[in-house]
Amino acid sequence: MRSGCCAVMAALAFLIAAPSLASGETLGEAFRRVNPSVVVIRSRGQEVTAEGIARFKEIGSGVLISSDGKVATAAHVVHSMEDITVEFLGEEPVPARVIASEPRADISIIQASVVPPRALVAKLADSDPVRVGDAVFIVGAPYGLAHSLSAGIISARWEPDTVTRDFPLAEFFQTDAVINTGNSGGPMFARSGELIGIVSHNITKSGGSEGLGFVVTANTVKKLLIDSTRRWYGLDVLLVTGAMAETLKVPQAGGFLVKQVAKDSVAARLGLRGGDRLGIVEGQQIVVGGDILLSVQGMPLASSADMVKVIKVLETLKSGDTLRVSVLRNEKPLELSMKWTGW
Repeated sequence: MRSGCCAVMAALAFLIAAPSLASGETLGEAFRRVNPSVVVIRSRGQEVTAEGIARFKEIGSGVLISSDGKVATAAHVVHSMEDITVEFLGEEPVPARVIASEPRADISIIQASVVPPRALVAKLADSDPVRVGDAVFIVGAPYGLAHSLSAGIISARWEPDTVTRDFPLAEFFQTDAVINTGNSGGPMFARSGELIGIVSHNITKSGGSEGLGFVVTANTVKKLLIDSTRRWYGLDVLLVTGAMAETLKVPQAGGFLVKQVAKDSVAARLGLRGGDRLGIVEGQQIVVGGDILLSVQGMPLASSADMVKVIKVLETLKSGDTLRVSVLRNEKPLELSMKWTGW
């Protein structure tokens, strides 16, 4: 009798622990359910090279996170780009623009001009419960092959400023799901189909996928771009301090060198200028010739901590307020200003 009870208890435990074997979705079914939320992003921009200013194209992925057309993606796919289009499943490309961005976490939100009726909204889930070993899958456009599926597990979880200095604000999932060029910005889903992250990059020696993929957690996206909007100003900057600042004749402890300004952005309307050539400054090759930001709204910009404070002040600007920026241009101080008209 006791053995019979044990057998019944074991069977019940099995059913409780593994309901997916009886009633859950297959991976293919989960993919087909969430795939209409995934988009292909194509963008064009320009960069400074040794030969001068060159135009280039970028392809990436994204995921629709609101019914009004907001798409989450990787910042390096769209941040300083001039022309952006979004392709929903089975639809023609539509224009899009950046509305919020945090390059230090490699995440951006773009606004699609049109949302087709068959598009699906993927809600950003709470990524905190996700654990190492959990099954996940990624949908994206590796090498332009739209709506491709790869699957794997969560290999590790990394706190901000532990994986790469390029993205110090991002909390990352590490995964062995295949990530290649074109996957950047695409969604990572839990096996249940919940949106738990945005693909950032992989680490590779061969140039291809080697099982070291990194995905920004959904909670990072919510914290930096949803709960406290990081508005997009349309410029790419580099902090210069110490000997580099002295060489560039910065009249304070540091400043932010403007490398690039996107057309039709706040920075462009303000009159900021990006760099136009490469130069060697204190042994480091950087883009030079652009303005150096010295202060915003009278607040000095000499460090990363200063930039954090300035961003918080800028988030309080209201329509009709005056935006004031001091720059160093051609080694001379210059004041720029404009009436704030919103986004």
